[in-house]
Amino acid sequence: MINGKMTELGKKRSVIREIFEYAKVRKAEIGDSKVFDFSIGNPSVPAPAAVTEAMKRLISETDPVQLHGYTSAQGDAGVRKVIADNVKSRFDFDADPNLIYMTCGAAASLTVTINAIVNSGDEIVVLAPYFPEYRVFAEKAGAVVVESPCREGDFQIDFEALKKAVTSKTKAVIVNSPNNPTGAVFSEDTIKELALLLEKRQQEYGTDIYIIADEPYRELVYGADVPYIPKYYKNTVVCYSYSKSFSLPGERIGYILVSPECNNCGELYAAVCGAGRALGFVCAPSLLQYTVRDCVNVKPDLETYKTNRDVFYGALTSYGYTVVPPDGAFYLFVKSPEPDANAFCERAKKYELLLVPGDDFGCKGYVRICYCVSREQIENSLPAFKALIEEYK
Repeated sequence: MINGKMTELGKKRSVIREIFEYAKVRKAEIGDSKVFDFSIGNPSVPAPAAVTEAMKRLISETDPVQLHGYTSAQGDAGVRKVIADNVKSRFDFDADPNLIYMTCGAAASLTVTINAIVNSGDEIVVLAPYFPEYRVFAEKAGAVVVESPCREGDFQIDFEALKKAVTSKTKAVIVNSPNNPTGAVFSEDTIKELALLLEKRQQEYGTDIYIIADEPYRELVYGADVPYIPKYYKNTVVCYSYSKSFSLPGERIGYILVSPECNNCGELYAAVCGAGRALGFVCAPSLLQYTVRDCVNVKPDLETYKTNRDVFYGALTSYGYTVVPPDGAFYLFVKSPEPDANAFCERAKKYELLLVPGDDFGCKGYVRICYCVSREQIENSLPAFKALIEEYK
């Protein structure tokens, strides 16, 4: 008999992917320009020119056998050294290249890390709202997912809720800042308080509790400072992706960084390597590894995203929508004008507005809108958003 759980997951895609696929069908039926798809974080900003040029140079100038051959299972040593040096120069943190594991993007980083630390029945705390696939990744590894709601309004951590969520069974807390779906950035004071809470609980329970820092949006911030969590909490594992900063979501490249200050960091890294082996995530794409090596200091085009954010946020709030002010990423988290966000999203389809309800993010009554789309799409959609909210007045 085949695995029923996997069949269930295969038949029912994530809500984000369901809407993304619906958008493809509608575009084929009525034309791309008439469908306002805000479902998926697929950057419309091209990859930085330096990234494209690096790939061209690597392909034209590198021995094909070397370029397309296997690297070490954990990634090329030179690439890992460049990343460690970059972390040192940017954050004044002594990263160890021998504790870095190259991965096929953030999803692989997270699944490998969770499988490396979790034993059956352990609990993973997720700060709601959260990326829905956290639940899929954690439950497949045998963990129990515990939701801890953030404060409504600014979506910083609600520590009274978190104190109840962290127990003797807690193995990790996933921290995603800048956050998907809210765009919130956790402040330094928030991270310090989180570190203090977890340190106290570790001492109380005599266990290791990890922070898994999920950082695909670290570079996408608009004036806010994003604390580098390993500087504040020893038992931290960073899961990083270049998908958003390099506009390479389809290429799948990132890394896991085990803090050298983690308890038994060598054993933890061995578990990461073992989980990567067991899951088949060894030797991330070599061309992309070398591209990262050559472009580690390249920054994304923030101005386009910032302008999109400002135009969208200004228009929606002027129409009467309640929108969480985002400091990072490329999402607007909008309060539904009716309690049932799913019903609101269905009504929005009448105007060809494709929005993602917040229920699967662990936050009912909100919708997520991706603004990593063309300016033209945003501007053309505004009359529809205005007409939609007028129905509720």
